[in-house]
Amino acid sequence: MIPPSFDYARPTGLDEALRVLADGGEDAKVLAGGQSLLPLLRLRLAFPELVVDIGRVPGLRGVREDGGTLVIGAMTTHHEVVRDPLVRRHAGLLAAATRTVADPAVRHRGTLGGSLAHADPAADLPAAVLAMDGELVVAGPAGRRTVPAHEFFVNYLETVLAPDELLVEVRVPKTDGWGFHYEKFHTVAQSYAIVGVAALVRRDNGRIAEARVGLSNMGATPLRATAAERALAGCDDASAVARAAQSAPDGTQPPKDTSGSPEYRAHLAQVLTRRAVLTAAGMG
Repeated sequence: MIPPSFDYARPTGLDEALRVLADGGEDAKVLAGGQSLLPLLRLRLAFPELVVDIGRVPGLRGVREDGGTLVIGAMTTHHEVVRDPLVRRHAGLLAAATRTVADPAVRHRGTLGGSLAHADPAADLPAAVLAMDGELVVAGPAGRRTVPAHEFFVNYLETVLAPDELLVEVRVPKTDGWGFHYEKFHTVAQSYAIVGVAALVRRDNGRIAEARVGLSNMGATPLRATAAERALAGCDDASAVARAAQSAPDGTQPPKDTSGSPEYRAHLAQVLTRRAVLTAAGMG
């Protein structure tokens, strides 16, 4: 299908990009890698009057260290995230989740920031960044602000980003010494998760000292399985983990669609949480 007509701008600096967005208002859409926006345009599910291509804005790409934190530019592609040695060494969960995104063609074009700003609750990366206690740096006319991941996602395909703001950096704490795993269930290769579970586990003296569990497609936003996280503390064998995983869907509101009922997704969340945590803890 042919997309609707729109004006196109390609700023070459961050200040220019912010000015263009401010002028465009709510009728402007940001084009990063295009892997989320272009399908919406082709299907005529989005009708922007202006598309702002930020592909030439410098300084929005790459990975660097800032003490105990990794700082990842919002325009860093999925392919670059997966291959980056700093991400592999200090943020293995993010690399593992990114490796499951779509297919190689999409991973070479799609960006970390684009996925997070699109805020699809079925996407893989929002749940991973949420489980890692990540922070998102937003630039706007008033300067920069840092938003915790748990405050960034507010509803289905909706974030705290104002129309004249851009996501410019993603900050994730280093998780050296933590086990990790991303478990994803989907019926068609390269598709979105029916349910996804991002797990981080820190063990001490053979027991789980702390666990973080992010859920994909269990509500209107990515979620933390906080009840399961509490129940997992102190678990020392597979049976205890299985019991704790039963509380993974507590407090969630899974969607109902052609891929499954809320009850089916709740069951998947339990099963996948058990698998992800056991693998992350080295108990599987």
